[in-house]
Amino acid sequence: MRAYPDTSFLCAMYVQQVHSMRAASFFAAMAEPLPVASPMLYEFRQSMRWQAFWNGRDPMKGFSKATARAILSKLQSNIAAGAIVVVPVDWADVVSIAERLSAQHTWTGGFRAFDILHVATALHLGAVEFLTFHAAQRQLAELEGLEVPV
Repeated sequence: MRAYPDTSFLCAMYVQQVHSMRAASFFAAMAEPLPVASPMLYEFRQSMRWQAFWNGRDPMKGFSKATARAILSKLQSNIAAGAIVVVPVDWADVVSIAERLSAQHTWTGGFRAFDILHVATALHLGAVEFLTFHAAQRQLAELEGLEVPV
């Protein structure tokens, strides 16, 4: 496995935003399917549902439930087609790595739990690259020796 993404990369692939073209180009050029682990998928799916919740309360926020469902359907189609693969991980090892990252970097970098888990998952899987558009995760990944090509 060469590259592992975080949720910001996946969001840029499915929700039109400033980084969408870069995400799409990188994804299209990948020589292997995009690997994801179940907690990242959960965070992404939850984000889509949360956006629809806010849109239902205020149409100026988030996006419609129909849009969220279409995004989730497209993600599921990409998984079914093999363009995205859900990879198994040893969660005891991921949490052990996350604990080390937290103890080593959170005091000075202020990293959030899911940010740490995404980087820990990439390290556990032996990724060389970490795909993110999130500044804090970029910083943590680079501190841990991962390349951040996007």
